Amino acid sequence: MEPFEYAHPSTKQEAIGLLGSNWNDAAVLAGGTDLLSLMKEYVVTPKRLVNIKNILDLNGIRSGAEGLTIGALVTMEELLEDKTIRSEFPALTHAAQGITSPQIRSVGTVGGDLCQRPRCWYFRNGYGLLAKDESGRSLVPEGENRYHAILGNSGPAYFVNPSSLAPALLALGAKLQLAGAKGQREVSAAEFFVIPKSDGQRENVLQPNEVLTSIVIPASSRGLRSATYEVRHKTALDWPLAAAAVALKLEGGKVTAARIVLGHVAPIPWPADNAAKELVGKAINESVAASAGEAAVRGAKPLSQNAYKVKLAKVAVKRALLAAAKGGA
Repeated sequence: MEPFEYAHPSTKQEAIGLLGSNWNDAAVLAGGTDLLSLMKEYVVTPKRLVNIKNILDLNGIRSGAEGLTIGALVTMEELLEDKTIRSEFPALTHAAQGITSPQIRSVGTVGGDLCQRPRCWYFRNGYGLLAKDESGRSLVPEGENRYHAILGNSGPAYFVNPSSLAPALLALGAKLQLAGAKGQREVSAAEFFVIPKSDGQRENVLQPNEVLTSIVIPASSRGLRSATYEVRHKTALDWPLAAAAVALKLEGGKVTAARIVLGHVAPIPWPADNAAKELVGKAINESVAASAGEAAVRGAKPLSQNAYKVKLAKVAVKRALLAAAKGGA
């Protein structure tokens, strides 16, 4: 690990002032579960760490007329313990339950989960976000790609978005609040994640001198039936191979509106809009849910070693829909 300065601000303004104009100047430290491992492997080498854990207004879960606001420093454990989230937005609870490590739950934050870097082993071993060799050729299509993308993978990015919470937040129509040197701005969860086209880009729209401060689930998402379903090799300390989050509006037992978002199968949380549209006017049953799973992966382009993810994504969609239709249980 390279030496670094350490700052411990107590306000958002102070924290923003300590960040630089490029990513090597400084890095935001919250739970640190991802950042410190990247620093130990010399994948990132910030000159300064800005610890935001002492900024009180980045904490807390608040329910109001505008919806539910979740502070970026809320831990996964706090998310799991919140009764409002369990009753009104079970897709988020399901997603957090997939993080089975008590240690990670106690220190890992909602903001950190959304901003964590890809788990791609090429990236983690110093080949860059787009995993290129010295000649500029991607290492992924003909390399070890068992855990890489099957959607949105036409190049040059082949990694998968690692966030546990992002699919559920997209399905629930969440918005993210960002604060920076130029003031505050709001982006939808769907707009926050991007597929980089060059080595100089990142996988989200956060700028080097910005901080994610909170997440807002709009009041219009109250009353939706939601669920998340993840598929793993094992339940303990393992990354999902595929996931799906769904949010349904039901009237008279039939779907009037739906969102389906896939996780861990594309460089961004992947909205399956066509599959969601096919649900409108139908009651959710085994057959309808299975058909939606098929529709969700149309256009998938498996790589040489990850075709199995197509089947897993179908299953995740089917099971998430059935769980949501039953009330998110």
